[in-house]
Amino acid sequence: MDILYEDNHIIAVNKKCGELVQGDNTGDDPLNEQLKRFLKEKYNKPGNVFCGVIHRIDRPTSGVLLFAKTSKALTRLNKMLSEKDEIKKNYWAVVDKLPEKQSDTLNHFLVRDAKQNKSFAFDRDQENAKPASLTYTHIASSDRYHLLEIELHTGRHHQIRAQLAKIGCHIKGDLKYGFPRSNKDAGIHLHARKVEFIHPVKKEPVLIVAPPPSDPVWDAMMDIVSA
Repeated sequence: MDILYEDNHIIAVNKKCGELVQGDNTGDDPLNEQLKRFLKEKYNKPGNVFCGVIHRIDRPTSGVLLFAKTSKALTRLNKMLSEKDEIKKNYWAVVDKLPEKQSDTLNHFLVRDAKQNKSFAFDRDQENAKPASLTYTHIASSDRYHLLEIELHTGRHHQIRAQLAKIGCHIKGDLKYGFPRSNKDAGIHLHARKVEFIHPVKKEPVLIVAPPPSDPVWDAMMDIVSA
């Protein structure tokens, strides 16, 4: 398990593609339960260990994931998450098409189809739609792919995947949203790059940055970005 940050109140991990955040009907071992076992063993704790889920990222997505080690931190971080700009989340996405603009803010209305487990983006309001907003910036390109940095302004189901698909940019490996081929690991090239917030107890700024998975495409992008 790749621990990015830990103190008495918070623990952050770098989630791998395919890992489940919280238990579902698949019966697969979720990260929150893995963390409970990790903390129990690390600190030799008797009885049950508290590990609260603060936010989730899609199963095929990698990157920073926050958990609370205390109920106080969970309550305060959940409140911060519900308030605009209290917790800033930044993503990287590798896409197959270069957007028309170097940087732009996308505003759509998202409708979730529970049966398909998919969200659809519309330019105009629809029945049962929720407003979705993000800002992307193009930061690198290889011979075949393009790296976008994304700041979320809202937190909707499959928001980045649906909004980028709406403008014709498909995330590598994301069959559900229009990319023609899956990745070998069944993941997609969408990565929660960093999380930034004021610590809910210490009141100090916290910045957590997660390196993307190592594969030829991510490695090439990292070389370009760091050059």
